[in-house]
Amino acid sequence: MEDTGLRIGDVAERTGLSIRTLRHYGEVGIVSPSGYTPGGFRLYSEADIERIMLIRRMKPLEFTLDEMREFLDAADHPDDPAARETIDRFRTEARARLEKLRRRVGYAEEFLRLAESL
Repeated sequence: MEDTGLRIGDVAERTGLSIRTLRHYGEVGIVSPSGYTPGGFRLYSEADIERIMLIRRMKPLEFTLDEMREFLDAADHPDDPAARETIDRFRTEARARLEKLRRRVGYAEEFLRLAESL
């Protein structure tokens, strides 16, 4: 990719993630820019942004960076039987984590109602 794509600031604004977070993702290897400008600025493609958004959606479910990497690797090869097993395992785990998160949000809402009644 030569001087096409979005720069990191634009990607940060579009995804709601910080520039620091995007750089960290590149450092740990879960998403890297598809290219660089001649001046060395990172350039992200639409596919890169889709991957970043997938990561952002995993964050509230408290998946680790290693778990995210494992899932993303599997998602890159959805027709592979081993990858399908990984995807299915993550789907099951995501459902369980989402239910736990919903319970926690319910507790937080209860607390807020109590605090507001004082």
